[in-house]
Amino acid sequence: MAASDTPSAWSTGNQWFAVTLGLLGLMVGYSAASFQGGSAVGGIAPLAQVVPSDSLPPPPPPPAGDVPPVDPKIDHIQGDGNADLFVIEYSDFECPFCQRHHPTMQQLVKDYDGKVAWVYRHFPLGFHQNAEPAAIASECANELGGNDAFWQFADLVFEKGFDFAAHAKEIGLNEAKFKSCIDSGKFKQFVQDQMNGGSQAGVDGTPGNIVYNPKTKKGEIVSGAQPVQNFKTVIDRMLKE
Repeated sequence: MAASDTPSAWSTGNQWFAVTLGLLGLMVGYSAASFQGGSAVGGIAPLAQVVPSDSLPPPPPPPAGDVPPVDPKIDHIQGDGNADLFVIEYSDFECPFCQRHHPTMQQLVKDYDGKVAWVYRHFPLGFHQNAEPAAIASECANELGGNDAFWQFADLVFEKGFDFAAHAKEIGLNEAKFKSCIDSGKFKQFVQDQMNGGSQAGVDGTPGNIVYNPKTKKGEIVSGAQPVQNFKTVIDRMLKE
């Protein structure tokens, strides 16, 4: 059989098969490049690119509700009682995040040197069996030794645990009176009232923090044991308002 200028059916099929394979390879390459955030061929842009979450600005903190006013007669304040801003912390002595958050609050008071004060309020969670007893014991420490004794007692609870009698002895409180105060339950309702006030202000967990301007009565909730810089961002803005 003489050769023909016309391709046979077999050779034609092979050519179309090769073309098809080439097109498939191009499509796969384009898809892979798109998935990786690169270009497929000749600078063709991918269909979509994922934006890293850490490049997005954090959402603004929500406004607080009706915040009970700071009262030096009943509140535990660390720092200047006439500060421009208060960071009101609703806390639970058994909460591990509150324990981690404690040094952050100490640093804020130090760094702002009179402009920001720390207010500690109780928010014992029901599933922490030591939280309410610790809150009551801290109020007994305050009754017997004043505001300084409260803070010393609070530091010891977060540092060493729930041996209340040992803490009272370490800071020099009358042990018999301290035990009598705890047994009386006289501060149980006070602790509950503070928790109710926190809920009313919008706190739903611990540590529940409210950056609060006592002059404007404006507060913003910064929930949880957040990095100190997150607090400073809110504080610096509110100090300028």
